[in-house]
Amino acid sequence: MSTDRDFTLDRQAVRRHARAHAAAALAGRDKPASDPHFLSREVAGRMAERLALIRNQPARILDIGCGTGADFALLAGRYPNASLTGIDLCQALLPRPARSGWLQRMLGSGAGPQSICADAEQLPVRRSSMQMVWSNLMLNWLHDPLPALREMHRVLEVDGMLMFSTLGPDTLRELREALPAGHGERVHRFIDMHDLGDALVKAGFAEPVMDMETLTLTYQDLDGLLRDLRQAGASNASTQRPRGLSGRQGWQAARDRYEQLRRDGRLPATFEIVYGHAWKAAPKTTDDGRAVIQFRKRDK
Repeated sequence: MSTDRDFTLDRQAVRRHARAHAAAALAGRDKPASDPHFLSREVAGRMAERLALIRNQPARILDIGCGTGADFALLAGRYPNASLTGIDLCQALLPRPARSGWLQRMLGSGAGPQSICADAEQLPVRRSSMQMVWSNLMLNWLHDPLPALREMHRVLEVDGMLMFSTLGPDTLRELREALPAGHGERVHRFIDMHDLGDALVKAGFAEPVMDMETLTLTYQDLDGLLRDLRQAGASNASTQRPRGLSGRQGWQAARDRYEQLRRDGRLPATFEIVYGHAWKAAPKTTDDGRAVIQFRKRDK
C-alpha cells in the first residue's frame, strides 16, 4: 500500500535509534525546559480529548508503540477498570519490572499493565481479544501501515475501536527544504491522510473518521531541533539515507537556508498530525470466503 515503493525504512536503524532514546530517558536528559517527548505527550492529550466524544468503555486495551509506557496513566485515568497491555519494538524502551510497583500505585491497579516486546506487524495477541487498540505516533515508523492495521483489526473483537495518531506529509517541511536535495532521503516521507483512510478500509475497518491539524514547535537554533529529534529516537532510518551532508560547507548551507525562516527570534518546525479512529464491524464472510448469515429473533 506504500505510496512510494522507493521509500523503505531500515528496521534495525529504527531499533537502534529507539535504544538511544531509551538511554536518554533513563539518564534523565529530557528536561522540562527542552523536552524531546513534548510532541507525543501533547498529541496523546489531544487524542484523549477525542475519546471524550465517544461512548465506549473498553475492558481490554492494547497500546501499540507504547515506548516507556507514558500513555498508560492517561488510559488508566479514563478507563480505570480496563486491563492495559503495551507493545513496542524496542525492549530497552519498555517499563522495567523494577519500576512496576511505582507504576501500579500511580495507575491504581492491582495487576498493572503488561509490556511485551514485539513487532506491530506480528502481534503476539489472540484474535478478537482486545476491545480497544491505541497507537500514538507509531504508524509513521512504518513505510507501509497496511500489515500493522490488519493485525490491529485481527486482535480487536467485533465493535472494538482503533484510535491512532501519526505524522502527515508536511511534517518537518522546513528541514526537508533546507537540507540539500538528492543523494538519498534526508527526511522521512509520511503517508497522506487519505491514503491512511484507504488502508483502514483495506484492513477491514468500518466507519473510519480522520482529521488533521498542524502543530508548530519553535527552536532557538537548528541544533536544538536536531537534538530533540535524536533524543526522541526520531533520527533518519530510511534505507536510502545519506551517510553525510557534503561536509562542513553542506551543513553551513543548510543552516543558512533554515535561518531565513526565523521569526521573532525563533526557528519553526512544522508537524502535521493525523488523527483517526475506526471500528471493527461484524464480518460478512468467514476466513475461507463463506457468507455469514445472522439470525435475529423477530419482535412480536
